[in-house]
Parts: sequence; structure tokens; C-alpha cells
Amino acid sequence: MNKTLLLIICDFLLLNLLALTRWEKAEPARPTQAPVPELGANAVTKDQDLVETMRQSLADEQSRRDQLAEKLTATDATLAAREKTLAAEQAEKARLATSLSETQRTAADLGKRVAVVTQEATLTKEQLAQLQRDLAEQRALAEREKQRAGELERKNADAQKQIGTLTLAVVVGEQEKKDLRERAEGLKVQVETERQERAKVQETATQLAQGVGQLAEKSGELTREIRDNRPINANVLFNDFLANRVTTTFTASRKGLLGPVNKTSEPRTVLVTEGRQIFALVHVADTLLAPAESNPNWEKLAVEFSRPPNYRSAAGTVHFLAADPRVLVLPVDALQAASLGAKVYPLAADAFKFPEAVLISGGGKGYGEVGFKLDASQPGFVRVDNRLFKRLFGDFAPSRGDLVFSKTGELLGMMVNSDYCAVLKDFTPMRTLRPGGDVAAQQTGALLDALNARLGALPLKLQ
Repeated sequence: MNKTLLLIICDFLLLNLLALTRWEKAEPARPTQAPVPELGANAVTKDQDLVETMRQSLADEQSRRDQLAEKLTATDATLAAREKTLAAEQAEKARLATSLSETQRTAADLGKRVAVVTQEATLTKEQLAQLQRDLAEQRALAEREKQRAGELERKNADAQKQIGTLTLAVVVGEQEKKDLRERAEGLKVQVETERQERAKVQETATQLAQGVGQLAEKSGELTREIRDNRPINANVLFNDFLANRVTTTFTASRKGLLGPVNKTSEPRTVLVTEGRQIFALVHVADTLLAPAESNPNWEKLAVEFSRPPNYRSAAGTVHFLAADPRVLVLPVDALQAASLGAKVYPLAADAFKFPEAVLISGGGKGYGEVGFKLDASQPGFVRVDNRLFKRLFGDFAPSRGDLVFSKTGELLGMMVNSDYCAVLKDFTPMRTLRPGGDVAAQQTGALLDALNARLGALPLKLQ
């Protein structure tokens, strides 16, 4: 505690003690005497006693303060001495810790050295044992080599005997070799003669093979030509058509005045190709896209291929052909064609090879042979002779959408009306429509109006 603060507290306590003490009660009552006219020089009044008492108290207090100050000084000295002692002990402790670390490292090094020395001693014992084992093995090996040398000597003696026998055999062999060489010379001449004769035979065989190959090639060409020019029976063509039909389903919907309008059509047709892409072929009148006076804007349009028992797949595009927009083709990829399992008909390479063709009506409802003629004013179309067809098959007559096949089984074209057949040579599109859940943006009404205008511009006999 601060000395000044301690002194102030002591002064405050002393002053309180003096102020609160009732000095009149502390002294005993004295009898009153009559007033004395005069006091002596050594008389002490009551006030002087009080001052003397206070002076004595202050002296005692000063003495206590001096003693307390001496005690504080002694305490500070003791505290400083203890701090020095503590610092010295901490320094000694740090020195001892350092010495302990050094001692531990020294002990670890000594342990490692002891381990190394122990290991070296162990290795030395193992090496000595190994040397002893090696020495024993070398002795055994030397003994075996000695025995082997004896065996080699015996074998050498036997070999000398065999050499004598072989020398005689060599002399006999040389004589036989000479005889064989003479025979080989004679055989070589004979082989050369046979080789020349064989070369002549091989040359003759090569010429014969070339002749046979040329003959086979000509025979194959002749066979193909005969096959290409041999007409196929109409019954066979119709049966082939029925076995390879593919059903196409058109489904369309739009909003109407009385509610939603939903329509579906299912024309049946076959797959055709021009050599690059496969298509399904349908007439526009057999679908929901036939041009009319008022063509609706369909909002949804779906087109699917199906084939029994349960195969179905979607068509991604509908093309209106440039040759005649009434002919629609639907592209079919290779995977769809393989899954449908239907025959792919090629286009007729020579459409006018035969004056007659086989017409299949209504996706397989009827068939028959029909004659056709070229129309110079309408290239790309042929006129079907309806009179002969009606005479042969009664009420059954050609109509739009019927497929026309050449007599060799190739697709010639499609009837665009009851008189004319559009001869198909390629599948170049004029307009394209993409089915889907939202076809309103493609304006099917405007597209069909444009197709209707195109058809109206055709000659009357082609409409």
C-alpha cells in the first residue's frame, strides 16, 4: 500500500477520534472554589491540558508512522530479494532443461551406437556361419567334380572307340553320297523337263479359266438382263405388296366453334427409295392435309408408322413433292425401316420398258394390269387406259392414290387422279411440314391454300 495514502487514513481516524471524544466527561468533577483574585505563574488551565494531550497524541501517531514506514521499507527490500531469488531459480531451471535435452540426445546417440555395434556383432557371427557353410559346399562341389572327371575319362575312352567305328562309316557314307549325287543330277534333268511341261499345262489352264470367267460374267449379265426383262406375274406383285404394307396414321386437332376438332386417317402404303433415302409414299387426299376451299390451321399434328404386332414410331417430316404436291413422302431412317421389317421398293430405272403396268388400289383393296401411254404435252405423267382396265375387272377402276408398279416389280409412280399417273424419278420437296404438338406457327391453312393454287394452275386433265 502507498505510504502517503496510509498516513492520510491514519490522520483521518485520529481527527475523528479527537472530534468525537467528550472530554468533559472524561475528567472527574472538581469542587468549585471561590474565585481567586490572581493565579500563580505555574498554574495550568483546562485548555492547556487539552492542547498538551493532543500534542502527545500527535507525537505517538508520528512514532507509529515512523515504525510503519520502517516496516514497509523492510517489506520492499524482502520482496526485491525474493524476486532476485526467483529469477535466479528460473535461470537455473532453464539451464537444467537445456542440460536434460543434451543428456537425452547423448543417450539416444549412445543407444543408436550400441544398436549398430550389436548389429555388426550379429552380422559378424552370421558371416562366419555363412563362410563355414560355403566352405562345406565348396568341399562337396570339389568332390563331385572329382567324380565327374573320372566319369569323363571313362566316356573319353568309349568315344575313342566310337570314333574308329564312325571313321569307317564315313568312308562308306562318302561312297553312298557320290552315288546319290549322280542320281540327283539325273533327277534334276527330269524335274526340269517336268517343270516345263507343267508350265505349259498351267498356261493352258489359265487361258481356260479366263475363258470360263468371261463366260460366267456374260452369263451373269445375261441372267440379270433376262431377270430385268422378264415380267413378274401380277398375283406375285400383289402378294408381295400385301406382305410389305406399312400403315401411316395422321392425327390432327384444332379449336372449333363447337369445341375441339380431332381427326384421324390411316392410309396404308409401302417404303420406296431413290438409292439414298427411304420414304413412305402417300396421296395427300388420303391424309388430313388435302387442299380444299377453306383450309384449317391445325394446332397439333402427329404422324406415326405402325406395323403388326406392336411397332410404332413417329415421322419427323412431311414433304410435298415438287413433281406433284399431291404426292406426300415421309422420310424413314434406317433404324425405323429395319424395325418395320418391310421391303423397300426401288424406283423404276426404265419406266417405259413394258407397255403395261400393275396397279394396286386402295392400299391393297384390289389390283390388276393396266396399259399406259406417254403424253407429250405432260412430261412426267403417263395416261392410264381406263377402258381396258374396266373391261377386264368390272367396276374396279383406277383412282387417285393408287400405286403403279412396273412389270419387273419396281415402283413406277402414283395416280394423281383417275386418268394420270405421276412418274416418280426423285423426291425433291416443294414444301415441308414438321409434325408436332405446336404446328400453329407453320400456318397449315396458308400452306394448303398455296398448294391448292398450284393445283388450280395445272391443266384441267391433271387436276
